[in-house]
Amino acid sequence: MNEALHTLLAEVVDYAGLFPPAGLDMPAAVAEYARHRDEPDAWMLGRFVLPAMRLDEWSAAAPADVEGWRWPLSVLAQTFEGTLRTTIDAFNAREKHRAVIDTAEVRASTVREVPNSGLTGGVAVFVEIPVLDDPARLLDAIAGCGVRAKIRTGGVTPEAFPTAAQVARFIVRCVERDVVFKATAGLHHPLRDEYRLTYDEDPPHGTMFGFLNVLLATALAREGMREQDLVAALEERDPESIALLPESLNWRGRSLGLGTLRATRTRSITGFGSCSFREPVADLKTLHFL
Repeated sequence: MNEALHTLLAEVVDYAGLFPPAGLDMPAAVAEYARHRDEPDAWMLGRFVLPAMRLDEWSAAAPADVEGWRWPLSVLAQTFEGTLRTTIDAFNAREKHRAVIDTAEVRASTVREVPNSGLTGGVAVFVEIPVLDDPARLLDAIAGCGVRAKIRTGGVTPEAFPTAAQVARFIVRCVERDVVFKATAGLHHPLRDEYRLTYDEDPPHGTMFGFLNVLLATALAREGMREQDLVAALEERDPESIALLPESLNWRGRSLGLGTLRATRTRSITGFGSCSFREPVADLKTLHFL
């Protein structure tokens, strides 16, 4: 397998089929994730994402015997509370043969709401923050508390999408502070373009970010590219501008080697949430990246 491709995309898609626009029920989402684990492209599959309040539903719907490896789970909660640690510990003890919660995702819109310490015991905490205004102070708090950041890059309406300049600013601020982050929403496709925003018969359409755009921009930020110049990478629509060679990712005359790609995935962006795993994989194949 192409090493640069594997470095950039291994376990990159956190499956969020419970959430819009897919909005599957728990049995259907669990069955879909189970199927993906058995597919040739399972190396791209990350965690199963679910609200913390629905863990009992997962236990009832999940296969009695998981083959290969335990399911990695990410749980969502509105805020960081003491009960979350207890809930995670109890679930991990009860389901130790089937699953492990190793990630929690919460929200904060003010510095005071940022958790003052990460969950212990191998559980990483991602804090979703707003990016309409400069998130520097929130990211300072996140860095100081030893937690991670999360950016929402879309939704089911055009208004839910931040601008490319806002995403570029967020990425640069994270890289400057060595803050690890993940992205979520609106990243079903590799490259920026006009797409349907829901799965309705007559869906609204809008300009969506591509997950390759976000990964590329993060790698370029690690190489020192200026914030205003990252906008062009986030807005790139031409698949011919990107080449995934065995040991590098090339974009318009810039070459990003394996060292940069590894650092991008381990020290900057861990991946992205998507309610579909099939769409990202199918599009990569259509564009001949896979």
